[in-house]
Amino acid sequence: MDSVSFTVLGEPTGKGRPRFNTQSGRAYTPKKTVNYETWVKMEYCRQCSDYKFPDDAMIEMEITAYYQIAKSDSKKKKQMKLDNMIRPTKKPDMDNIVKIIADPLNGIAYHDDSQIVNCSIKKFFSDQPRVEVKIREV
Repeated sequence: MDSVSFTVLGEPTGKGRPRFNTQSGRAYTPKKTVNYETWVKMEYCRQCSDYKFPDDAMIEMEITAYYQIAKSDSKKKKQMKLDNMIRPTKKPDMDNIVKIIADPLNGIAYHDDSQIVNCSIKKFFSDQPRVEVKIREV
C-alpha cells in the first residue's frame, strides 16, 4: 500500500494557537484543538487500518476541506456554492487546517510530518461538511 485516504466528518477546524495560563505561566493547547486532533487520529486508524509509511518515505498530502453552507443563504447563492462558483475565503486559514491534520498523524501514519514533501489544500462548500485527506508515497 503506497497511498491511503480517510475522511473526518464535521466542519473543518484549524489548529488553535497555544494559550498561556497566567498563574503558572505554562502553555497549553486549546481543548477544541486537542479534541479535533484526537478525532483525526481515530478516523485515520479506523479507515486506514493503522497503515504506517516507511520512516524514509517521501510523502505527498492532499487535503480537501468542505465547509457548511449557511442556512440563511438564498437558493441562488447556495447553488453557486455547490457549483464551486463561490468558494470559502473564511477561517480557518489553510495553513492551520494542514497543521491540525498533519501533526496528530506523527508516529501514526508516518514517523514525522517532515516527511511531507508536497502538500495541497482546497476549500469548497458542501451540504456535508468534512475534510478528505489523501496521503501517498512520492
